[in-house]
Amino acid sequence: MIGLLLAAGAALGAGEGLSNTQVLQPFFAKLAKANAPGAPKSKPLHILQIGDSHSAGDMISGALRETLQGRYGGGGRGVLAPGRPYDGYLTRGVTVSMSPDWSIASDFGKGWGDGHPPLGLSAFTLTSRAPGATMALEAEASERFDRVVLCAMAGPGAGALTVRIGDQSEQRLSWASASARPECRTLTAPTPQTHVDITTDGGPVTLTSWATFFDHGGIALSNVGVVGSQLVHFGRTDDSVVAEEMQTYDPDLIVLAFGTNEGFAPRVSPFEYEAILRSQIGRIRRLAGNVPILLLGAPDALTRRSDLLANGPGGDSSACRDGGELPVVTAAAPVLDPSAGTGLAAAMAKLGTYLGVTQAPTPPKSIYPPGAVVQPLPVRPPETARNPLFPPAGLSVVRDIQRRVATSLHVAFWDWEGRMGGRCTALRWVRANPPLMRSDYVHYTKAGGKEIADRLQADLDRASGAK
Repeated sequence: MIGLLLAAGAALGAGEGLSNTQVLQPFFAKLAKANAPGAPKSKPLHILQIGDSHSAGDMISGALRETLQGRYGGGGRGVLAPGRPYDGYLTRGVTVSMSPDWSIASDFGKGWGDGHPPLGLSAFTLTSRAPGATMALEAEASERFDRVVLCAMAGPGAGALTVRIGDQSEQRLSWASASARPECRTLTAPTPQTHVDITTDGGPVTLTSWATFFDHGGIALSNVGVVGSQLVHFGRTDDSVVAEEMQTYDPDLIVLAFGTNEGFAPRVSPFEYEAILRSQIGRIRRLAGNVPILLLGAPDALTRRSDLLANGPGGDSSACRDGGELPVVTAAAPVLDPSAGTGLAAAMAKLGTYLGVTQAPTPPKSIYPPGAVVQPLPVRPPETARNPLFPPAGLSVVRDIQRRVATSLHVAFWDWEGRMGGRCTALRWVRANPPLMRSDYVHYTKAGGKEIADRLQADLDRASGAK
C-alpha cells in the first residue's frame, strides 16, 4: 500500500511541488558554502519553522531535522517554548521538565487573555513570581550543545536566573532594568553539553523562549507551534519581543506552516484571510530582515462535519471515494480521550470538534435506583451515517490564496497537498499499512511525518541542485 502512495505522491515529479525557488537561493548558497571542504565550523545554519499543530507535533519537522543533521551535522535543538507549556508538549531530541510554579500565557486557547505578558516566537510566555522555580533540559547525544540562549522580559523589579550548564559552575543572570524591554542572553560552554537547568531568584521572571545550539557547523531546525492556532493568532505576539529573538536566533530560512485550522474554521473569508497572510508576511520580513521565507501550502485533510461543507465560498467539498471504485467510507468517527496519557494523540484530542474529532464523553451517573425499568431514548443516527469524508470547502480556498500571495510577495511555496498525491489522499494515508496519518484524517504518524519530510527534502534538493 505504501508503494501505491509513493507513486501517487510522485505524480507531480520530484521538485514540481516547490515554486518560486529563486527566493531560496541565498539559503542554498549558505548551505553550499558552509559545507564545502575545508570550510570553518562556526554557528550552524538555522531553519525556523512557525506554525500550528503540525509544527508543534514535530512529526514532519523532526524527520526533516534528522535528515539534514545526518547529512550536514547537528547544530543543536534550536528554539523551544520555555518549559512545558501544555500537557502533551512534544520535544523530540530533548527532554524538558519544570516545577509547577509557573503561570502560562499563549497566543491561542486558554492561555490567551487580557493583561498577559508579551509573547515572542514560541507564542508561549512562562512567568514565575516565586523564588526557586525550576526548568531543565536534557538533550540526546545527537542534540548536544555548547551555546544556550535565554530570552526574558527585563524591567524594574525583575528577578534573576541561576543557570547551570552541564558540570560548569553556576551563573546568575539578572533581568532587573530601569525600563521594560525584551532581552536575550547567551551563555557558552567550552565543551559539548547535554544538560542545562535554571532556577529563579529574587523577583518575578518571565521567559519568552530558550534555545540550545552547537556551534560547529551543521543544521539547527527549530519548530515552534501552537495546537489549534492560525496565522492570525501569531499576530498577537509582541513586535519588540519577536524582533529581539529574531536578531538573536538569526534564522537563515523561515518556514510558515499554517493553513489547516484556517481551512477548518466555521467561516473562511477570502478577503480577510488574504489580508492576514499578506500583513503577517510583511511583519515577519520587517522584524527578521531579509530572510528567505518558505510557505507550506495547506495539506489534504478530511472531516465529516456538515457545517464545513460550505465554509469557504467556491471551495471544493465533494465527497472522497477510493479512486472512484470503492464505496464511500462510513465508519464511525474516531474517539480520542484527552485524559489518556500525554502523547501526541492527547494533545491533538484537545482540538475537540474544532478539527472534527469527537472527544470521549464522560459517562453520566445514573439517577435511577438499581432495578428500575427505564424507557431508552431514541438512538440518534451517527454523523457518519449522513456525511462521507470530505475536505472542508475552506481548505482549497485557503490553499489557492497561499499560492497566489506567495507569487505576489516573492515567497517560496510548497504544494503540500499535491505532493501528498492530491485531493482526498488522506483517506489512503490513514488506511496505509503502517498508517501514515492518524484516524482524525488531519495529523500524521511518525512514518507519515517522515514521508512528508522526505518529499519536501527531495524538492529542496532539486531546487538547490544537490545530488
